[in-house]
Amino acid sequence: MIDRYTRPEMARIWSETSKYSNWLRVEFAATDALARAGIVPLEAAVELRERAGFTVERIHEIEADTRHDVLAFTTAVAETAGPSARWLHYGLTSTDVVDTAQALAITQASDLIRSGILRLREVLRKRAVEFQHTPTIGRTHGVHAEPTTFGMKLLLWYSEMGRNLKRFDAAAADLKVGKISGAVGAFGKLKPEHEVAILTSLGLAPAAISTQVLQRDRHAAYITTLAVLCSTLDKIALEIRHLQRTEVREAEEFFSAKQKGSSAMPHKRNPITCENISGLARVVRGNAQVALENVALWHERDISHSSAERVILPDSTTLADYMLDKTATLIERLLVYPARMLKNLELTGGLIYSGQLLLDLAEAGMSREDAYRLVQSHAMNAWQNDLNYRTLIESDPEITARLSPAKLAAAFDVNRQLSNIDAVFARVLEESN
Repeated sequence: MIDRYTRPEMARIWSETSKYSNWLRVEFAATDALARAGIVPLEAAVELRERAGFTVERIHEIEADTRHDVLAFTTAVAETAGPSARWLHYGLTSTDVVDTAQALAITQASDLIRSGILRLREVLRKRAVEFQHTPTIGRTHGVHAEPTTFGMKLLLWYSEMGRNLKRFDAAAADLKVGKISGAVGAFGKLKPEHEVAILTSLGLAPAAISTQVLQRDRHAAYITTLAVLCSTLDKIALEIRHLQRTEVREAEEFFSAKQKGSSAMPHKRNPITCENISGLARVVRGNAQVALENVALWHERDISHSSAERVILPDSTTLADYMLDKTATLIERLLVYPARMLKNLELTGGLIYSGQLLLDLAEAGMSREDAYRLVQSHAMNAWQNDLNYRTLIESDPEITARLSPAKLAAAFDVNRQLSNIDAVFARVLEESN
């Protein structure tokens, strides 16, 4: 697990103590349900709950000899349980315990991740509304296109995080299942109704069918969903990195008074949080590939998925939780420079209004082909010779013959381009309610 990026709440979920505690929860749930079914003596189930325990150290000592973690666990627990230990693990196979307990851990981790998604969405919504009417230049291919608002950028991310929430909820629900169906899923020792009783007491649903393991398409969908989520965070971070470039300087991540950007260049203010987010997103996307490889196992089960999952499940949930927290704080404290946005908006001397001018000339009676030729010729002249586009347009008699000064002013009016921003905000915010 990547300890550097592990927040305390998530660290506890994936600790060895929590893992074995979840294993013991499954064992207790099994003996309790089997006692109610008259299979295990009631007094044995009570005694197990009262006496059975473990230490991580003792499990490790036994596992050094057995080289089997579940056997080491059950042996360590049996040492504390007294005569009732013979009913421990009754009718179960190792993966009944491991996969079911892992579902409990994933459910706990998912609760943290979900709260992180909700927090980020709220921060994005708040700042989107704050900059709803702050004009900025939209860029396609990295080149100035047409005006938009900075709030629209944030609103786009807010909307996308809504889709991430829906996908995540579905993937997390699909893993809120366990299995107590035995060595090959055929209920050779216990019955389906015993499985239902055991899992219900744990807050889990039974998989309709399993082999010795829960099928790994569930886990692949879950980690792939985390990869999509983290790719959105990467997308946000990448945009801010671009906006922080010296030549742009429209927004930048917070830089504290004591922070340093370079050991050699005291002036540097680097987007290190954004770059951290972008780098870690690559790790989660890589983990998704591993999860997909885990879907195909030999026959009713092999163990090739197990070692990989001990890495990719803690790491992917840990990184998603960490990155959500970092991204929410990044947006919350983001430094935004509307004056610089306006300066950049006007950088091309009106080139960004060429599309509107084209439409206005066509509306005034000029053929679209002639209008395009005329508008583009002035645009290329302004671009190549560093001239003011609006001045060139207003000096062209072929254009002024068609468009009055008021019509020309309207063609270069940024507010005209942004007249439907409120409608977009209303549509997105209404969808999220």
